Amino acid sequence: MCGIAGCFGDRDEKTVNKMLDAMPHRGPDDRGLHAVEGGVLGHTRLSIVDVALGHQPILAGGGRSGIICNGEIYNFRDLRQRLAPRYDFQTESDSEVILHLYRDRGPRCVDELDGMFAFALFDGDNYMLARDPMGIKPLYYVFRGDRLYFASELGAMSLAGLDNVHEFPAGSYYTPRDGFVQYYDIPAVEEEGLDDEQETCRLIRETFIRAVKKRLLADKEIHVGSFCSGGLDSSLVAAIAAEEIPHLHTFVVGMRDAAGVESDDLKASRLAAAHIGSTHHELYFTEEQYEAVLPMVINKLENYDPSLVRCAVPCYFTCKLAAEYVTVVLTGEGADELFAGYHYMKHFPIEGLNEEGRRCIGSLHNINLQRADRMGMLFSLELRVPFLDVAMVDLAMKIPAGLKIRTSETTGEKIEKWILRRAFEGTGYLPDEILWRYKVQYTQGAGCESVGERLADRELSDAEYERIVAENHQATINSKEAAYYFKIFRRYHPQDSILRSIGIWNGFDFAEERERVSGTMDGQLRHAH
Repeated sequence: MCGIAGCFGDRDEKTVNKMLDAMPHRGPDDRGLHAVEGGVLGHTRLSIVDVALGHQPILAGGGRSGIICNGEIYNFRDLRQRLAPRYDFQTESDSEVILHLYRDRGPRCVDELDGMFAFALFDGDNYMLARDPMGIKPLYYVFRGDRLYFASELGAMSLAGLDNVHEFPAGSYYTPRDGFVQYYDIPAVEEEGLDDEQETCRLIRETFIRAVKKRLLADKEIHVGSFCSGGLDSSLVAAIAAEEIPHLHTFVVGMRDAAGVESDDLKASRLAAAHIGSTHHELYFTEEQYEAVLPMVINKLENYDPSLVRCAVPCYFTCKLAAEYVTVVLTGEGADELFAGYHYMKHFPIEGLNEEGRRCIGSLHNINLQRADRMGMLFSLELRVPFLDVAMVDLAMKIPAGLKIRTSETTGEKIEKWILRRAFEGTGYLPDEILWRYKVQYTQGAGCESVGERLADRELSDAEYERIVAENHQATINSKEAAYYFKIFRRYHPQDSILRSIGIWNGFDFAEERERVSGTMDGQLRHAH
């Protein structure tokens, strides 16, 4: 996990260095720069695989080829074994495999990469940029005449004097000859594919266990942990990881209310951690601490949307806690999109439910994945997301919607993610109290759902709210909380061109999404299955 920045078409080391200067948090272990006649590649490194020799840029062919990469390639050992007879490997790094695979297959090398990545490489006069299928790792770009600049963070480009920046599309690559090429799209819905409940459960178990275990990849001195909020998704990830890692470090954060009552996640996570035998860590935060970190969170999040900011604050505290013990942490992101876990989906027409899930998966790179990346890298912490393994996504698009949400025969309630819960029932991975726990929004489980709204009411007058809305018609500001976050956001991102890059990317409407997911269920425990 790292930060990358560069330029093709000019040897502009000054601008690339400025971008690297803005991203030391993404790579505290090392920094590298390599300039050739046709461009510059820069890299800040967080060492996870080949700690000793994995300095980037990685060069080959006497310096005529090179690569910088942010991410992890989980199948790199198999690829390396195939390529080793024909190419001279200089490191044990997973990133070097991409370079030689490109020399072997050209831009379609991306078809064989199993992982999360954003990379740039050159080979003689040719070059290429690419981003992983789901957009887990960030990448931004801008053209200036014949020059192409790129970096891992929007703010880094802004601080280097680059505006009108665009997000590099997920599941795509770029070459000067072909332009942008979409090499991956979320599979079409095929609900006729799996109608046998037991077979579907078996496929979910096997596919997901593989997805989790491949993401434990790291050098032996690198510690891997897991978020464990006590909800189904992160607890299931942690339980599977705990099979491979004795005394796995797990993490949860939350608040106490005025009466001293702990938030739901704190209580539920203890049940999960005790069951899987993890070394469990808790962090309490207060409303004052929430307010104190809010400006930093909004700045690094590179967004002001309330739904993202609210979730980013507890994520900030969880990453801060985890970074004290591990370098890599697993998360449960993506489960709600794959298995219809959002409350509003219970009221969605069943015939369109899987298409809605598919739409949500395609939006993740703008919302939850952006939040996870920014908050994790703020503490030089790599977050990995096994639910978004391409095999899991492919499988989810074949599962009938009627298996994802099912009505309980005993209570009449609609149970979200029913088939995922059913797949792991009786396996011993989790106690029933966790396996069948209600879906709780992240902020609700942490106890901070309304903190931002209270702060906005206190800090922003009605007159100032109306003024902010009137003066910034190009922004999506439909509440005092949004205006409060926007005011903080503009303190760090004043350029209108940057503002236009935030909020709506590729037609993504945050206001519409917020309306869709506004409802959540209470965080009680349930056994009605």
